[in-house]
This record gives sequence, C-alpha cells and structure tokens, in this order.
Amino acid sequence: MSQTLVRALTEPEARTVFTSLDHPALDRLGPPLLGRRYATLAEGGAYRPEWTFVAEREGRVVARAALRAAPQDRRPVLLDWFDLAPGEHEAGVRLLTALPFPTPYELLLPPGWRTDPLVHAAAEARIAACTAAGREFVVERFRYEWTPRDGLPPRTGSLVLAPPADDESVLGALREIHRDTRDAHARRAVAAGGIEHAARDELDFFDWLDSARRWWQIAYTPHGELAGLHVPGRNPGGFAVGFIGVLPEHRGRGYSAELLAACTARMAAEGAERIAAATDVGNTRMAKTFARSGYRVVQHLCVLAEPVQVPG
Repeated sequence: MSQTLVRALTEPEARTVFTSLDHPALDRLGPPLLGRRYATLAEGGAYRPEWTFVAEREGRVVARAALRAAPQDRRPVLLDWFDLAPGEHEAGVRLLTALPFPTPYELLLPPGWRTDPLVHAAAEARIAACTAAGREFVVERFRYEWTPRDGLPPRTGSLVLAPPADDESVLGALREIHRDTRDAHARRAVAAGGIEHAARDELDFFDWLDSARRWWQIAYTPHGELAGLHVPGRNPGGFAVGFIGVLPEHRGRGYSAELLAACTARMAAEGAERIAAATDVGNTRMAKTFARSGYRVVQHLCVLAEPVQVPG
C-alpha cells in the first residue's frame, strides 16, 4: 500500500482540500449537523489552516481533522471535526496520533443515531479510531436548544439570586457542588487534581465564555443557605447555558429548574434567539429539568479525551 502522509493545510488550499473527502454519511455527522461548513477565520469561519490536518494517500484525502477555538485563543480547545473514509481505520488512527494538541474530541450525532445503520457505522468508526489513538470514551450527552417560541421557563421565586462578589464566592459554590457531582467532566477533573482543581478548572471555563460576570448568579435559600450557581454565557457558536449546579443537600427541591429559568431569562433579555445547552445522558434528573423547561434535544454529543492522569 502507498505511504500515508499526514500534514497541516495552508490557507490557499484549506477549504478545497478539506472538503475533497466525500461520503454519504459525512454530512450527517459532526459540525454539518449544525449547518456549519468548513471555513477559515480569514473566510469568516471558525477554523485555522495550521490547526487543520489531513491524511493523504497518492494525493487523495482519506481522513481529516479540524481543531476548533475561539478567535482569541492561542491554541485549539477541542477537536470537533474528524472524518475518515470507509476502511481507513489505520489512516484515521495515524492522523489522530499525529495531532500536536491533546484536545478532547466532540462527536455530534443526530438523535436516534444508533438506529440508522449508516450513521451508526460511521460514528463507531470514528470512536474506534479515537480509542485506538489513545483517547478514552468519557460520556454521551444530550445537546439541547431553546428559542423564544418555546417560551420562558416559569419562575417560582424559590431562591434568592445575587451576582458573585468575587472569584472566591464562585469557587466556594463550585467546591460545594463538586463534593458530589453527576457531571462526567467534573468527575474527571476531581480525579485528576481534587475538588479545588475541578473548581478552578470550571472557573477558567466561565472566564473563557464570552459573557459579562454580572450575568452570573449565586443562589441562596430564603433562609440564607448557599444553594447553587448558574452561569449564562456565549461560546463561539452563540448563547449557551454555561453551568447549572445545586449543592448536594439541596437537590430534589426543584432548584435546578429555578436556576435554569433564571439563566434562560438572562440570555433572552440579552437578545438570545437561540440558546444551546447540554447534560450527560446519565443525569436523568437534569435531563428532565431541561425537558420541562422547554429545551428540546437536537443532537447527541459523544466526548472522547486523553486518559486522566491520577496523581500517584
């Protein structure tokens, strides 16, 4: 078999070379689900040629990968576009192994993806290549969408909400929430460095979001007890629910719905025409909260990442 070449693209060739890989399943997976086409920052898109890679054989693209970041980022934050031609498992593994940035891989899938043989096979091929290249399957998540036509979720007034005074007040809430978290990403962060590391990692993410800190709110019970936190935000794709968290001892009282309602109302007041959100498939309580609050499942998201390095 001819040698497989893995390389980054250049601006003049990026879009034409990247889009030369074609297969019926490709437009039903990954970023095309969002109506997103491959375009570089210079073209008004979200990708950069130097962070876009292809595996070629005899001048033909057999696998491709595009890493994503916000315009201000100095390094990519995730791999959200990875494709390989049928039967090109080894080329896909080689491509992923050659990527210079150890970012998580986020694979977007349509609802019911396991029941469509073509999509299921294409998804499993990507997951198999990722695991063979050293990533591990972290979690499958529901991706939600809310629009104004879905109506604002009802507010009960069961919580007292106030903007955080400083970083420490946010970190304090996160430490308490992460004492017993159902979120797979938070669990990995706790395993890697403890609750303090997980809390600071979460705060770093909040700061990365394009949103004003005055949008964030810490929640208290009517008796003044710390109850939770919500963080509205914007990512490169638009408005998004950045975080909803309730302290373990206050769960089961409807507080997550109240926080989600407040979070949604804040972004709606800022002009949001669409709000994205996500939760782990296994977090059935939060999934029910989203459903009851008018958020609709529009995709599934499978996340694969480098194994957690647990301190020895």
